[in-house]
Amino acid sequence: MKIICDWENCKELGKYKAPVEKDNSKNYRLLCLDHIKIFNKKWNYFENMNEGEIEFFLKSDITWHKKTKKFGSQDNFFNVLWNNALNEKINIFGSEDFKEFKKSNLSQTDKDALEIMGLNYTSSWEDVQKKFKKLVKKYHPDKNHGNKILEDKLKKITLAYTQLKNKLRKK
Repeated sequence: MKIICDWENCKELGKYKAPVEKDNSKNYRLLCLDHIKIFNKKWNYFENMNEGEIEFFLKSDITWHKKTKKFGSQDNFFNVLWNNALNEKINIFGSEDFKEFKKSNLSQTDKDALEIMGLNYTSSWEDVQKKFKKLVKKYHPDKNHGNKILEDKLKKITLAYTQLKNKLRKK
């Protein structure tokens, strides 16, 4: 089935998509090469917008027009994660379990987890807790304009923390 160009009185094949509205919807019309060139020269997404609307659009474009949550908000993923770390079922911070953990033979995964968090093998749980909180604040996407590299680093730090926490739960 051939689709004809949607330009008035054109009989050419319509191969190129042109938006119907400025709402980022999936509505489009198909135009031929000559007419898509004309359309593109005249197209101005910001036409009929005032400066405030344009500025708002550009700022929200940074986050793909999705609302972000403040770092301290109740339902922020990293805030929930941090609160869960502080409210663990077993009291590992300042407990005797940590002394046993230090005496135990660390697996390579445990050593890697400590390294990822920038801690040495003699770190206390208080050090782990402080370092984790500091790193979450430092690498959080809201603090770094959605930088994917830093977001991935935070994911590794979170996994490292989880590894260390799980090590204690096995004891």
